[in-house]
Amino acid sequence: MLVALTIATAVAALALAAWCGFAAYRDQPTKDWHFIGMGVVTLLALVQLIVGIVQLVRGEDPEQGATLFVAYLLGSFACVPAAGFMSLAERTRWGSLTVAAGGVVLAVLQVRLYDIWGG
Repeated sequence: MLVALTIATAVAALALAAWCGFAAYRDQPTKDWHFIGMGVVTLLALVQLIVGIVQLVRGEDPEQGATLFVAYLLGSFACVPAAGFMSLAERTRWGSLTVAAGGVVLAVLQVRLYDIWGG
């Protein structure tokens, strides 16, 4: 695992969570700028997914097992897009809060991925 990529993804996810949490505090739904932020965070999660799979194919093994590692990789990749789609269905402050929660979950999943790899 690339530690720098893991940290960058977690920090970006927490920044997105703070941004959308502030929008929810101001009683605003997710806006186009929020979706651009979600795209950036999702792109980082996609790079993390690709790097993780490449390392597995190269023969490197996570400390706690490849199946668990791949499951967490897929979950972390799907986390923010799922929250984004849910925020489209709920065009109130609760949609913004949903994306904020998704960002926090992604950050926690990044910490867990690092732990599973053996960090």
